[in-house]
Amino acid sequence: MLEHVLVIAQKELLDSVRDVRSLLSSLLYCLMGPGVVFMVSLTMNDKSAIAAERSVLIGMMSVFTLVSAFVGGMNVGMDVLAGERERRSLLPLLMNAVARRDVLLGKWIAVSCFSAAGVIITLAGFVVVFAAAGFEGSGNPAYFILLPAFGLVPLALLAAALELCLSAVCRTVKEAHTYLSMLAFVPMACGMLLVFNRNAAYGWAHFLPVAGQQWQLERWARGGDIPLLQALVLFVSTSILAICALSLTANLMKRDDVIYGS
Repeated sequence: MLEHVLVIAQKELLDSVRDVRSLLSSLLYCLMGPGVVFMVSLTMNDKSAIAAERSVLIGMMSVFTLVSAFVGGMNVGMDVLAGERERRSLLPLLMNAVARRDVLLGKWIAVSCFSAAGVIITLAGFVVVFAAAGFEGSGNPAYFILLPAFGLVPLALLAAALELCLSAVCRTVKEAHTYLSMLAFVPMACGMLLVFNRNAAYGWAHFLPVAGQQWQLERWARGGDIPLLQALVLFVSTSILAICALSLTANLMKRDDVIYGS
């Protein structure tokens, strides 16, 4: 089982890496956030302005980082299932002596790798931007590993699972692009809501996917501590939601209209 999953994941990764235009598009999306925040930071010419508007930049950083988890693997996600359906190559793939579950897991791992890479690139870009902007104390190094491990990487896994679920019901890449682009607005809308409505970001919201990751990002950017309990609960809740999305996709792949692409 594991061998089949890894072979499929490797194949999808290699095919996706060869698509230079897709890689450049994803890279541009991931670097757009740090670029925008950097240009905004250039307008802050004095320390008082930085102190007054620092929370705005941190809020922008958190939103762009959340979105990067979804756009990093978006192009791969729409190709590995919707693209297979459009090319009518999904049925020959499933006719091999490989369980459909293994096929799905292999594709999910490939999409997750690109989603996680997008998050890491975006977060690294913001570290550079905040250092250049003179944000002293931003990004506590002690939590630089904890944040991706228990928050952002599971979010990337969830994003990959949701993208595969939507891609499975789309007949063409163009249709998948429409729905996956709309999916990317979900973390953006949630993030903007929490930025402008602080009352919605307290209490149990810290343990929910997307909202919890945004809270972690803002705490990290301000040099605050991230409670281990919150990180663990968020890790579990995000992972459970990702498993549910994968289970739904697995059920979709049992349907004839998905397999035959009709």
